[in-house]
Amino acid sequence: MNAWLWVVVLGLAAWAAHWGADQLLTPLKMLRKQWGLTASAGAAFLAIVTASPEVAINITSAARGVSDIGLGNLLGSNIISIPLMVTIAYFASRRKFKNNKEHQKHLDANLLALNKRSVSVLSIPYLVIIGLVAILTLPKAWRGLQPIDGWIMLAAYAAFLTHAIIKGREKGQKVEWDKKKIWLSVAGALAIAVGAFFIVKATENIVSALNISEIVGGLFITGIMTTAPEIFKTWSVVKGGEVTAGTTSVIADNAVTMTVAFFPLALVTTPIEDFQLFWVNLAFVGLMPLLYSVFVHQSKELHGFSKWQIFVFDGAYIVYLLTMAFFVLKLF
Repeated sequence: MNAWLWVVVLGLAAWAAHWGADQLLTPLKMLRKQWGLTASAGAAFLAIVTASPEVAINITSAARGVSDIGLGNLLGSNIISIPLMVTIAYFASRRKFKNNKEHQKHLDANLLALNKRSVSVLSIPYLVIIGLVAILTLPKAWRGLQPIDGWIMLAAYAAFLTHAIIKGREKGQKVEWDKKKIWLSVAGALAIAVGAFFIVKATENIVSALNISEIVGGLFITGIMTTAPEIFKTWSVVKGGEVTAGTTSVIADNAVTMTVAFFPLALVTTPIEDFQLFWVNLAFVGLMPLLYSVFVHQSKELHGFSKWQIFVFDGAYIVYLLTMAFFVLKLF
């Protein structure tokens, strides 16, 4: 097949995987209401499904013997997602919501509203997860992703989820289960599996046609494509008035990617062949939630991000691209 046809396949497969994740969200959203989880805790819980395309991609790449695509996807999607989603959320929230005086205060102050609890519930635990990945993979004696690392990261996700639920429990609500939506969830699971297979297959063929490494393909092709459909979900959720839920869900998704999606790559033992590329990318993975935590902590009475802080997020990603182009890949 022509490389451009594989690009089309990649786009369609990414949409299929995210459509499947959207269908799987229904039963988990019902459980969230039934268990009385807050927006931040609910984001950590729902991330089991919203990050499922990334997990499925890494399972597929490990099974097909192209773990570097999965590793690139893991790093690349976690770098671009936070600046991209907070920017989308900021512009989506520039409208009035009925009977929401608190949001009007944020509009008047030109802020992206955010619950300060999201720092303790999501972003700081996510930073701990990134630190744990660094400890397990960067030292020379332990370099690479090994089976024991995978089990440790699964345990880290279990701790992350438990912490989020304990910190964010309220009184539950009564819900009614819809059989039609449950069957759609089953179809969604199949769509994720099929979509993940073709995402990996398309990336294999594109990197071969472009004569680039699999990990670079994972960083800038798979990682970006799997994040792109989230733009519309974030826009829709925030525009519907769920500003905190729409903005914080990206942190929870990334935590799943760095733990559960880490597991299949570690299980088949993935070596780190380009150490500079790996540590530079891991450093930027950590920089994004660090900025998130610092900016929310700085906010006083009205919690959230100002316009200049949004620009800093976007500027950090541009610095990442320049660092990769000039110092790591040495394209110029």
